[in-house]
Amino acid sequence: MPGPKIQLRSIVVVSGDQLASAVGGETVILGLKAGRYYGVDAVGARIWQLLQEPRRVEEIRDQVVAEYDVEPSVCEADLLKLLDRMHDAQLIEVRPESAA
Repeated sequence: MPGPKIQLRSIVVVSGDQLASAVGGETVILGLKAGRYYGVDAVGARIWQLLQEPRRVEEIRDQVVAEYDVEPSVCEADLLKLLDRMHDAQLIEVRPESAA
């Protein structure tokens, strides 16, 4: 279900319609609406942790840049792609800016 394009000022949070578990250095997410499994690597798992509370995308980017050896522009592009895929899979919600 594609929705609004996620931007740096967007507020994102895990939706209530999923289950997740750590499995051998990765996190496996079951999207209950679609009945599909999704896997994310260690960095994706850290992003998933950050998504447990509503946050602006730029806050997530800044946290990942602080914790990993990655250029901010590369992190931003990869993060936006990942969040778009998660949103399309209904794993996360995009909230109005006033919700922060």
